[in-house]
Amino acid sequence: MKTFRYLLLMVPLMLAAFSSAGHAQQQLSLAQISQYFNSFSTAQGEFTQINADGTISTGTMFMKRPGRVRFEYNPPERSMVLATGGSVAIFDPQSSQNPERYPLSETPLNIILERNVDFSRANMVTNHTYDGQATTVTAQDPAHPEYGNIQLKFTSDPVELRQWIITDDTGTPTTVVLGDLAKQVQISDSNFNMQSAIRDFGN
Repeated sequence: MKTFRYLLLMVPLMLAAFSSAGHAQQQLSLAQISQYFNSFSTAQGEFTQINADGTISTGTMFMKRPGRVRFEYNPPERSMVLATGGSVAIFDPQSSQNPERYPLSETPLNIILERNVDFSRANMVTNHTYDGQATTVTAQDPAHPEYGNIQLKFTSDPVELRQWIITDDTGTPTTVVLGDLAKQVQISDSNFNMQSAIRDFGN
């Protein structure tokens, strides 16, 4: 019941996000979406994560392309996800192994963390639709579709990323709803230091 109440609270927030770009909406081309990512190297903003089991988490995202992103979850959670140095580390206080690591190249998140994001690559985009309010693009690694996919939702005028759904190699979806992103902001490299993160998480 608690999760259901949270979901009800999320509905107006998501609708506000998708309508905030105004009435002059239009379908975005793959070139426009690629250019959106390539127009900035750093971004920071709040996020709400909806997990496959219906639980909801909130936190702050710090992105520094290429190849780095940090998700800090708000209390009472002490979880963190850190992508750096070609790997993704998941810090979970309930796990006996911290962090659990996976190659970044084997996750759909890698698609938007590349130095040069290019959605025009053959067989990368599997779906490209427009519902009158938002443009949705589903992308995968063309060489390894078995790694899963990322579904990105954008509003236009101005172009803004509002949500993504990552479906991993097991078919499990995770939805992230983004607040307004502050782009080209100063983000210290210390946020992506793996050894420092491991040390701090153990304290």
